[in-house]
Amino acid sequence: MYAQSFPDRVVGTWTGIMYIYKEGSIRDSVTVRLTVSKGATPGTWPWKTEYLSAKMPMTKDYVLRLVDPAKQTYVTDEGGGVELTDYLFDNKLYCVFETHGVLLTSSYELRGDELIFEVTSGKKLPGDSEVLNYTIPNLQRVVLKRTP
Repeated sequence: MYAQSFPDRVVGTWTGIMYIYKEGSIRDSVTVRLTVSKGATPGTWPWKTEYLSAKMPMTKDYVLRLVDPAKQTYVTDEGGGVELTDYLFDNKLYCVFETHGVLLTSSYELRGDELIFEVTSGKKLPGDSEVLNYTIPNLQRVVLKRTP
């Protein structure tokens, strides 16, 4: 296994272009800067994502917090009482959640010197089966490179 935890290995500043897909086609793109640092409290990492858009700039200032080292579970604390549960497998952090009838998946994967961030979203399809199916019309994907 790794000597450092996944969040410790991604500490630093990363940049890349996020491509926004709808139904298989690129609809937009935006420059993204992710800054991960070690928190003042052990087991916490401030996780700041900046969407550097001229039209709609946005900053998401979250904190990633280790919940259970044995199970490799984390929480992304978005503030205001919103916490998303994350699961780490090897070098990839996964999260699945639903809000306002929309199912979202997000992941961060450290692959060599790249950090790949993806978010999919969709809604439940109608059906009477015990298996629920969801659409995935939307994808946001960015391959981030560490900046000096």
